[in-house]
Amino acid sequence: MDARKLFDLKGRVALVTGASSGLGERFAEVAAANGAAVVLVARRKERLEALKAKIEKAKGRAAVAPADVTDQAAMKRAFDAAEKAFGTVDLLVANAGMVEVAKAVDMTPEMWRRTMSTDLDAVFFSATEAARRMIAASKPGAIVTIASIAGYMVERGLSSYSVAKAGVIQATRALALEFARRNIRVNAIAPGFISTEINRDFLASEEGEQLRQKIPLGRFGTPGDLDGTFLLLASAAGAWMTGSTVVVDGGELLMSG
Repeated sequence: MDARKLFDLKGRVALVTGASSGLGERFAEVAAANGAAVVLVARRKERLEALKAKIEKAKGRAAVAPADVTDQAAMKRAFDAAEKAFGTVDLLVANAGMVEVAKAVDMTPEMWRRTMSTDLDAVFFSATEAARRMIAASKPGAIVTIASIAGYMVERGLSSYSVAKAGVIQATRALALEFARRNIRVNAIAPGFISTEINRDFLASEEGEQLRQKIPLGRFGTPGDLDGTFLLLASAAGAWMTGSTVVVDGGELLMSG
């Protein structure tokens, strides 16, 4: 089998949330580079437009659909825009996320709900919206959720994030079971520490260095370190995978016991 064909996304329509920066931006570029038409979703329209221009300059196809992932009506409009531009979405990358750093005793209900709304609720409802449309169009597809190794371990100050990401792992399994008969696969990626513009300064700090020393492979990840896993779960290469969470963390979980 030609590996290029195995991981090919030609003819696919991908919708990527959180596409204005970081991992979402990378996933969108990788999907487009491998043949998918990509719909870019995030709140920052100007960043999405810049990414669209970059993808098109590289001979890819992209459209912009600004939306807040916690607003279900806005997300339905984003799916509508995707269908108008390219057809039914058959590859959802539910990537948008946030972190609230606070001790549990200092966590307010508003902080807790913000985390859950973005990191868990939006993943679940984006996935069900995508599946509903695939089913209506009698179209098979793939949903890739972005969890975290925080879903398997806990750190001080990250209680809401850890709970939300554990929920994403379980939601991935639950949705995979329900959608399997419709040939819609649902899998998750659980990254470790990936260096992006949001956390780069922190990871370069003294505290970041202490974290790096805990990673068996001796470095933080880069967005490109997730390319292979993403393509596996998005493409025919992962055709018999559903309900899986693939950990990509440089071995960090090995040190958590």
